[in-house]
Amino acid sequence: MVIVTRIRREVLTLPAAELGPDNPLPPLRPLEGGGTVHALQAVGEHRVDERDREDLPRDMARQLGYEPLRGLLPVRIRDGYGRARPIRDLDALVIENDRLRATVLPGLGGRVVSLVHLRTGRELLYRNPVFQPANLALNGAWYAGGIEWNIGATGRTTLSCAPLHAARVPAPDGGEMLRLWEWERLRDLPFQIDLWLPDGSDFLYVGVRVRNPHEHPVPVYWWSNTAVPEDRRVVVPAEQAWEFGPERRLHRVPASAHGAPPRYATDWFYDIPDGRRRWIAALDADGHGLVQASTDELRGRKQFVWGSGPGGRRWQEWLGGSGTGGYREIQAGLARTQLEHVRLDAESEISWLEAYGPLPAAPHDVAERLELALPRAEFDAAHAAWKPYADTEPGEPLATGSGWGALEVLRTDRKLPGTPFAESTLTEEQAPWRELLRTGTLPEPRRVRPPGPTLVAPHWRDMLETAPATPHTEYHLGVAQWHAGDRAQAVRSWERALPLAPSLWPLLRCLAVADQEAGHHERAAERYADAFDDLCRERRDDGEAWTAACAALGREAIEALLRVWRVADARALWEALLPATRERGRFRLLEAELLLAEGRPTAARAVFDAGFEVADLREGSEALGRLWARLGGDEPLPARYDFRMRPQSL
Repeated sequence: MVIVTRIRREVLTLPAAELGPDNPLPPLRPLEGGGTVHALQAVGEHRVDERDREDLPRDMARQLGYEPLRGLLPVRIRDGYGRARPIRDLDALVIENDRLRATVLPGLGGRVVSLVHLRTGRELLYRNPVFQPANLALNGAWYAGGIEWNIGATGRTTLSCAPLHAARVPAPDGGEMLRLWEWERLRDLPFQIDLWLPDGSDFLYVGVRVRNPHEHPVPVYWWSNTAVPEDRRVVVPAEQAWEFGPERRLHRVPASAHGAPPRYATDWFYDIPDGRRRWIAALDADGHGLVQASTDELRGRKQFVWGSGPGGRRWQEWLGGSGTGGYREIQAGLARTQLEHVRLDAESEISWLEAYGPLPAAPHDVAERLELALPRAEFDAAHAAWKPYADTEPGEPLATGSGWGALEVLRTDRKLPGTPFAESTLTEEQAPWRELLRTGTLPEPRRVRPPGPTLVAPHWRDMLETAPATPHTEYHLGVAQWHAGDRAQAVRSWERALPLAPSLWPLLRCLAVADQEAGHHERAAERYADAFDDLCRERRDDGEAWTAACAALGREAIEALLRVWRVADARALWEALLPATRERGRFRLLEAELLLAEGRPTAARAVFDAGFEVADLREGSEALGRLWARLGGDEPLPARYDFRMRPQSL
């Protein structure tokens, strides 16, 4: 009897935080700092110490400096989540045969959250028992566990908690594939992920294609990251690795030099010699576990650990709750390290095939056992056989992603076989930009509300520059100009809009950021205060959109006022915040800073003693430790606040 692959809908029921609304303020600045490669990437710290460059391979050194990310626009920051985790249902898609069962969350980045080997009942991944976003993605919200697909720029993708399109598609072996696809907005690239279970195989196949539809080269980034239980031993066919630890330097070490767990979060990028097969495995003490293999296009392999120190343990608990056993990550990418981008030529594409499955083997036998279970020549042939199917039009739709891809297809009238971006997926967010495309005019909002997102690519900026210069258009044009690096012209656009703008606060906030970036902190504080006053007058209700705007602007304004020691004004603004906003952990931390500025260290210490959780604490942030140190006294930082990822001496 032939057991065919089945794709079905399922509901996962688990403790799950709500994502909440996105931050409505355009991200004109990068996020705050961090300690690991991913955390540094998220804030634009792509530099490698010049002392280290001399030892790098020439292609790596070149790619380290190739088109680093300079801003998050047009993406918004996703920071509206909290720490409350009621029991909720999450929509899932399951692909299953008689050997494997893979569970995918199409609404949360297409994450493979579970991969079970049915014949042994073993879960091959680290399966997080909760859904808890945390501030680790380029734009904020990210969650731990499973297999994630990182595209866009160096760091965890902005699509970590975003919906992808999903549908059934015929597979090369006559069965079915699950296709996931979206339009990545940082680099304006469509991509797809095809998952299927070949007949008679113990492996989940994953075909990935990234296309550059533009008439110019584009930097590409891709890393497939897999969380596995922390007690696994990682095996990889390399003798050397590039280590990136708490000292934030990239240096070469023996691949076998990291047997004992480091105290702090550390990355190892393995230098697999040319010609060797690309794979990485994570095995338990009995030799059971997961192997990930790919065709040669996906050349890089990496291991990440949080470290054995209190900060790393706290992060593990923060992301998954206590008693989960912790995890490490094995990863595979297009370049040797996650500090690099790869050039994708104009009107071209890149594709590869990955496989995930069980592999019982002793560490020294992994390569031989992998060749028996998944012969390299046959796997390369499977990649070639899949390529024609990558263009097959999807069948039954199973999930819907964003409408941004549909807008780009409308703009260019391009055909993208295999990844349709239908007009039916356009939403209210895309509506004004569709109107700009159709008529050359950006329509004024029909009701008073926080501004929608701004498109900043050169073609959209050109359209804004030729559109009628209404205050609304000037606001968006200024954001696009700022993103392009033309800060002086951006300021002029925002200032031109002020006299006639019915809504002042979005413009004043942008001008305040520009003042801060230029070092004019007193003027920035004044503009922030005026912006918040205008927002309070304009706010129509206490709904989600207005509450998010007041919280985001209020936080920035208080920080700006404290920076120039306008403490009384900061207190007045604090009191104007909604009570529910003041109770959020981020604002409890801000209250402690305010109390300290008022000369009330005992009251500030009481905020810590009462307890709070900063839901959107940035990976690698040292804000809690720094503020605790300012409170005085000799007591160590309490464990619940200890997220430190490097020694205090660094």
